Amino acid sequence: MSSIELLQRQIHTAQELQAVVKMMKVLAALNIHQYEQAVTSLAEYNHTIEMGLHVVLKAIHTHDAHTQQVNGDSDRKSLSTSDAGRCGVIIFGSEQGMCGQFNEQISRYAIAELEKLNISPERLAIFAVGSRIISHLETAGYAIEQTFPMAGSLSEITSMVQEILVHIAEWRDRGSTTLTARQQVVRIFLFYNHLHSNTLCEPYKLQLLPLDRQWLEHIESETWESRTLPTFTMPSDVLVASLLRQYFFILLYRAFGESLAGENASRLASMQVAEKNIAERLTEFTGQFQQQRQTAITDELLEITSAFELSH
Repeated sequence: MSSIELLQRQIHTAQELQAVVKMMKVLAALNIHQYEQAVTSLAEYNHTIEMGLHVVLKAIHTHDAHTQQVNGDSDRKSLSTSDAGRCGVIIFGSEQGMCGQFNEQISRYAIAELEKLNISPERLAIFAVGSRIISHLETAGYAIEQTFPMAGSLSEITSMVQEILVHIAEWRDRGSTTLTARQQVVRIFLFYNHLHSNTLCEPYKLQLLPLDRQWLEHIESETWESRTLPTFTMPSDVLVASLLRQYFFILLYRAFGESLAGENASRLASMQVAEKNIAERLTEFTGQFQQQRQTAITDELLEITSAFELSH
């Protein structure tokens, strides 16, 4: 194969790669917008849950039963800051590649934060979401208790959240007896990449349990907007437990949505770099091709001229 033919093939390959990269950029940008919209849509849902908590917490406080109901036997476990149990950690990575340092970034951040907590490995229960983050955690010496595939689309997030909530409930149920109290997960942290801009994301830590006391007090102190006095008929502890489950659902759904948006932002940045490199290579190949083609044409003209002069 001549050098000109080889350059033609290289140019063709580069053009095909350029088209693929452009398509991936478009898909990443669309995905970012889609996941951002999903996260934004949670605001009203979250507000509704907080209004419900406001009603029941206010009623409990009014009847001087705040300590017994919200911090009672069942809910004390959710609000406990005891160090006797284990710490649950859910780290969100990616299921797909070509997203730059996305997985390395969140794994390094999570590991650094876990080291700050100074928790012995046997007291850690780690869930890894996304297969590509597993190797980073295992290389650092962290055992993974459970792995989950990362949601591949917006429609898959709800089922994934529900599945993780079931496992969180199992974490909490382990301390139902004194003998297993040390196996109970009393703290839960979420680690995921939070979208910072269209092409940048930054690691983020969220404490799922114990609940933020200031957050609860803020909700209780909020002014009721409607002139209609709110009320409820079911037992307050049952209502609080139900509202908190919905609240945890929102936090996990947001973590999935923001992580997926961050993943696509990282992929978009990687594709922009790839597109620039391909364009530079394409310019280089095209320049070499034109030069060699021009040289070949010049040589052909010289041969024709020489043959003409010899014939005369």
